Amino acid sequence: MPAVRAWAPRVPGIVEVFHAWFTDHAYPEHTHDTWTLLVVDEGAIRYDLDRHEHGALRPGVTLLPPHVSHTGRSATPHGFRKRVLYLDTEVLDTALIGAAVDAPALVDPLLRTRVHQLHRVLESPGAALEAESRLALIGDRIRRHLRAPAPPPPPDRLAADLRDLLDAHVVPGIALREAAERLHAHPAHLVRSFTKAFGLPPHRYLIGRRVEAARRRLLDGEPPAQVAAHVGFHDQAHLHRHFTKLVGTTPGRYARGA
Repeated sequence: MPAVRAWAPRVPGIVEVFHAWFTDHAYPEHTHDTWTLLVVDEGAIRYDLDRHEHGALRPGVTLLPPHVSHTGRSATPHGFRKRVLYLDTEVLDTALIGAAVDAPALVDPLLRTRVHQLHRVLESPGAALEAESRLALIGDRIRRHLRAPAPPPPPDRLAADLRDLLDAHVVPGIALREAAERLHAHPAHLVRSFTKAFGLPPHRYLIGRRVEAARRRLLDGEPPAQVAAHVGFHDQAHLHRHFTKLVGTTPGRYARGA
């Protein structure tokens, strides 16, 4: 059984803190709308980012950018223990996404130490100012790593338009035929363009956005059945299935670990 703790600290820029120990969970391809700042404390993680294989090891820091598909699985027989900070784009600008895709592994002992210190501060009540200060130093150091000589090429316009449409219809959803009519494109071409640009098909992107919304509501104390209806899942079982696949634990365990 996985061991999970998650909470939403009252620190600007930090959307969620997530501590987990997984033995056999494998994440399918998914995206986040936040930056994922990850440190491994035990074991190792093998993951694909934008369809290229990488590894997350204990000495380093891993940074996964928003809106880019990735997977994750244990690279050791005994699983892995990790600590994650989900950071919004006020901390790190989206202009750095391309550089993070090219080099998600940051081998920097000082950065690793600062991330560890921030996690310890976030577990202490009444330390918001110290957490903000440490986060500012972490953001500055990451930006030094990600100075890219040129901005990445923009995504395919049609794919980007579909992503905007999906983002605007996370809860009600939108039929592929309706999206194709709005964007004046054939449905099959729309799916191919989106998958090529973002590494996963539109329906899986939408499920991921709903799971992200569910995480935040669960951390606010809403019961899973109510969350399922509010974020667009058919029922609690529908939420349970997809949440467990993408987060590695059930909505109930996730909420209890908050």
